[in-house]
Amino acid sequence: MTIGDDVQIGPSVQLLTATHPLEPGPRRDKWEAAEPITIGDNVWLGGGVIVCPGVTIGADTVVGAGSVVVRDLPPKVVAVGSPARVVRDL
Repeated sequence: MTIGDDVQIGPSVQLLTATHPLEPGPRRDKWEAAEPITIGDNVWLGGGVIVCPGVTIGADTVVGAGSVVVRDLPPKVVAVGSPARVVRDL
């Protein structure tokens, strides 16, 4: 996981890197992996945001409270919702 400079992380934010197989056999065998999360400089993650495995959030981006980030977000945007979607440029 990479967290840039001046990142603000609200309460109850979850940065989830663990992944599991979809197939039942390997899951039963307790296989697990991880995918990195990258958060750019000066990002603000509002309270309760969930960032899923493998996601990159660009510098200067704001993610609204309670959002679920399932895919990369570009720099300098505001993203909200579940799944998080860009609603405006900064």
